[in-house]
Amino acid sequence: MTKGSDLLVAALENEGVDRIFGIPGEENLDVVESLRTSTIELVLTRHEQAAAFMAATHGRLTGRPGVCLSTLGPGALNFSTGAAYAHLGAMPMIIITGQKGILSSRQAKFQIVDVIGSMRPITKMARQIVSASSIPTIVRDAFRVAMEERPGPVLLELPEDIASEEGEAHLVPSHPIDIPVAHPKAISRAAEMILKAERPLIMLGAAASRPRATGELGGFVLRTQIPFFTTQMGKGTVAGGTKLYMGTAALSERDYVHEAIDRADLIIAIGHDTIEKPPFFMGQKDQKVVHIGYMPANVEEVYYPDAEVVGDLGPTLKLLADELEGKLPNAGALLHLREHILSHISDRATEDRFPITPQRLVHDVRRVIPEDGIVCLDNGMYKIWFARNYRTYVANTLLLDNALATMGAGLPSAMMAAMLHPDRRVMAVCGDGGFMMNSQEMETAVRLRLNLVVLILDDSAYGMIRWKQAVDHFKDFGMTFRNPDFVRYAESYGATGHRIEAVGDLVPTLNRAFEAGGVHLVAVPIDYSENTRVLVDELRQKVKPHDAAE
Repeated sequence: MTKGSDLLVAALENEGVDRIFGIPGEENLDVVESLRTSTIELVLTRHEQAAAFMAATHGRLTGRPGVCLSTLGPGALNFSTGAAYAHLGAMPMIIITGQKGILSSRQAKFQIVDVIGSMRPITKMARQIVSASSIPTIVRDAFRVAMEERPGPVLLELPEDIASEEGEAHLVPSHPIDIPVAHPKAISRAAEMILKAERPLIMLGAAASRPRATGELGGFVLRTQIPFFTTQMGKGTVAGGTKLYMGTAALSERDYVHEAIDRADLIIAIGHDTIEKPPFFMGQKDQKVVHIGYMPANVEEVYYPDAEVVGDLGPTLKLLADELEGKLPNAGALLHLREHILSHISDRATEDRFPITPQRLVHDVRRVIPEDGIVCLDNGMYKIWFARNYRTYVANTLLLDNALATMGAGLPSAMMAAMLHPDRRVMAVCGDGGFMMNSQEMETAVRLRLNLVVLILDDSAYGMIRWKQAVDHFKDFGMTFRNPDFVRYAESYGATGHRIEAVGDLVPTLNRAFEAGGVHLVAVPIDYSENTRVLVDELRQKVKPHDAAE
């Protein structure tokens, strides 16, 4: 007979879990004691939301679920945003929450909330454990559900009396589960459409960035020689330095990359997930879309493919390339637009204005981050500029959220990346608003002795909404605030603080911070007037290259 909490921890070890993130409570104390004598590290955070973001990012970067732990009631509910983040972003995660005893209770309904009911809409599965003997089976099933397509979060609620109850059970061994390859008829149907296309274009979406998928994607692009663009969450799946890269759809329409998208007669959408803000709107005359994904396409008002190829992306794309290689004389029909698109995207990237412009910011960050370095974005106006302007060369090296698009995730996700990849440069890029939502985790980062640079873009406002407010001709109201002294704020946590006073100081300051090691916060003022000049005025007035030729 073994105590329930010991069975839980043994089952987690059986799944290869080496860290759990969270804030335990009274109802978790048996689990905490079991963790104390286990091989699993308990990473204490300063807020449950940050723990959930870290666990989700573990799933995103490794393909294996990250695990987070909290008490009942308020602690469990603080996981809600992180659960939604993982659910919409397709990140495997296991959430473990405590609960009052279910066999008997001397505290009536104190702190009791229906956590299972509240979490069910934002998880793949949510269940209460009611018997210690069932724990190994339930844990194995939770990991299976979290990892199978489409990946996401699973919640397990462990009441304190079940955690302390003794049970008898054996661990359930895991085994590989291979995803079926697409049906030959579907592959042949797609191949026929691609062979007939006069102006084909590949789009790489969020599901293409799954850790297991990225290897074959580059092969498909290179074998077919069809140019490609990416969605925001598809960046890095194929190196942005290749001569077939056309850009990233940071907006839904009218950007320079849409000159290629709008002219394509066939878009091959690989791994597109409609949880992302639309990279383009279907409906162009004579334009067709082939959807290639792990899952069938969601039919939406803006996305309704003409054909679907459903199966494991890597092997499926290899078979499709076998039918296409060397047979596509029109593969590069849109490549003549590439120089025009990319030259406009990089315009003013070295401008010396101060406060710094978004274009110069992205340019300078790219200068200090190696090809395998990881940049983790919070959510704000700068996300559009990084999606649009930042070239990626390795998969999952620009982590942004174009699904739930929550603020507050930038710092915790960068902390997780730094823990997984201590040998790489890792940077969090946060607006001042998003940073302050989880800034308490600076203490966690310092305590964990992470090597991490946190770049704060200081405009003393919720900049994206303020910009939208102006574009929609509303009065400037309700979006500004005052910030702390970020240098002293960082120092109060034991980190090193820096303030940028001139545009030429950013690159050397960032390099010195990385070279010194430890946790560094770098605050830089930003000039968002470029938002309207480029993303509104310029895109409204731009002349398409084929229009100019006519």
